[in-house]
Amino acid sequence: MEEDQELQNPFPSPPSHYNNYTSQNLALISLLKSRLEESEQKLEDFDDAALVAKQHELLPNENLPEWPLAQLNKPRVDWILEEGVYNAFGDTWFTNERMPSLEEQGGTQLYPSDPTVDRRPALKSVLSTLLFTYSSFLSSIIAPPPPLGSDVPPDWHRLLEWMRIMGQNIMGAANDLRPVQARANLEAMMTRQLELRRDETKSIHAKCDALEAKLAELRLHSMSAANSVSLVLL
Repeated sequence: MEEDQELQNPFPSPPSHYNNYTSQNLALISLLKSRLEESEQKLEDFDDAALVAKQHELLPNENLPEWPLAQLNKPRVDWILEEGVYNAFGDTWFTNERMPSLEEQGGTQLYPSDPTVDRRPALKSVLSTLLFTYSSFLSSIIAPPPPLGSDVPPDWHRLLEWMRIMGQNIMGAANDLRPVQARANLEAMMTRQLELRRDETKSIHAKCDALEAKLAELRLHSMSAANSVSLVLL
């Protein structure tokens, strides 16, 4: 129970077996591998119980732990890639980051999984079915209840389940569009930033033009004043 709570912490501690990675144990597994190679064997050829017995047989004079030294091996990345998932902090993660489909999550998917196929006809059918089921659901609620002692469930149970399935399909299709929505939002944000920079640049150019015109006017005014002073002195 404490281990499960620890895995759910925002900053969980390292797994308890990290204490096994001592210099002595790492030297023992290297020695065990070399002894197994001499007999053309590998750690993967033994299960845990057989490996514990084998390591005591090959390393009789060493201070060996009671657990298999193969636990000190690094995770097999090729196995993780082959399975497509890995466990970390109590959750299962996909090696290829993608959003699982509704069918892969155990739901009833009523629209095509292939993103290249047009989903609009299927989603229109789902929406029409949802509206019709909702109308039937309202009618079944005000219908008389089944006879006392009847084993037949009320019709609204079935309709409620269908509404749940329709809602899951609509939400699942919407979630599949999250990457498209994020890309469109990013494009809109970048376009807006570009427009703002263009407007700022245009404003700076206009301000520079106004300053240049003002400086030219002051220069002309100063030249006129200088000429007037020269004429007065003459």
